[in-house]
Amino acid sequence: MTMFLKTSIHTPIEFISGGYFMSETPWIHSKRNIDSFEIIIGVNKTLYMEQGEHKYEVNPGDVLLILPHQPHGGFATCEENVSFYWFHFLCSDNFTLIDEATMNEEIAKLRRNPNYYKSNTYIYIPMFFTPASIDRINIMFRQLLHVYRSNYYTYHSGHYLVTSLLIEVTEQIISNFNFNSSSVIADTNLNKIMEWTRIHALENITVTEIADKFNYNREYLSRYFKKGTGMTLIEYINLLKISKAKDYLSSTNDSIKEIAYNVGVQDEKYFMKLFKKYEKMTPTEYRESYFRTKMNKQ
Repeated sequence: MTMFLKTSIHTPIEFISGGYFMSETPWIHSKRNIDSFEIIIGVNKTLYMEQGEHKYEVNPGDVLLILPHQPHGGFATCEENVSFYWFHFLCSDNFTLIDEATMNEEIAKLRRNPNYYKSNTYIYIPMFFTPASIDRINIMFRQLLHVYRSNYYTYHSGHYLVTSLLIEVTEQIISNFNFNSSSVIADTNLNKIMEWTRIHALENITVTEIADKFNYNREYLSRYFKKGTGMTLIEYINLLKISKAKDYLSSTNDSIKEIAYNVGVQDEKYFMKLFKKYEKMTPTEYRESYFRTKMNKQ
């Protein structure tokens, strides 16, 4: 069973050191026990590593997390020219290890909330996995290494870069996570419905159209969605529309009428009523509040 590191990023992760390792001869990793986390990213050939009772074959594109105070080392000799990226870090706050079932529930909660990207303050790192976009992670690591070796005026640059890298890892995990179908909260069909609705939420879609799309009775779908998410399908659609509307209000000069139309609400007055219901202020008040905040920060 895969375990995941969960830790807060209210303050940046503390970067310690990092580098690129390559052996020109057959090589085996030494046995050791360290007091920091380490991430290893396979680049060339296979690195044979064991941690506790688990053995890992780290191939190019694989990512392995080493835990602090956990005996680890090589369990077999690697071929010549084996290479990998590595970096050590410390968590700024307390951390926990969670199992797949808990990870199911955590990601289901995140995906259920259209504004999770604004409110979530945790990162999730699997013990061992193959990212879908390893190139993005490798690029960020090379940037981190460049800054680390460039003697920047503040060492905090490394802290923020390694935090960004681990956020990228978390993003790929959440984006590509496959729910356990035995869990009600992480039901595969429900997840498909939520994702399709998210993609089409700015269109003028109805519950009936969604029910027809997934071959459900309208009333049954409504009960099924409410049981699995704690909110009605209409509420979910409205939250998605309001979330996008807030983006428009804070980043464009579009009129309220134009924004209402862009998020799939044809009636401007209904849009204003809907916005106030969820945000406790009118769209105009939200926009003015946002720009006042931006000016005060300058």
